[in-house]
Amino acid sequence: MASGSLSYARSSNSSWTPKQNKLFEMALAVYDKDAPDRWQNVAKAVGGKTAEEVKRHYDILVQDLINIESGQFPIPNYRGARSNPAGGFGDEQR
Repeated sequence: MASGSLSYARSSNSSWTPKQNKLFEMALAVYDKDAPDRWQNVAKAVGGKTAEEVKRHYDILVQDLINIESGQFPIPNYRGARSNPAGGFGDEQR
């Protein structure tokens, strides 16, 4: 992509609140791939989303992870997270 942004991030920013994303992540930890009615349960945990919407959100996330791991997208450089050769972040106190 020319913009370098991930499709998961675009999807997350356009229609998913940060709270919904956190609830989504927590629900995925509870309802694994073998859980019966996984997407209905994840949707119920998130609130305001259908099973189809959470499944689509998951599929986008998985595709983005595949793209990152294959080197198609650089790992984001988050603001304020300066790496340091000792293995921490530059803003840490020692």
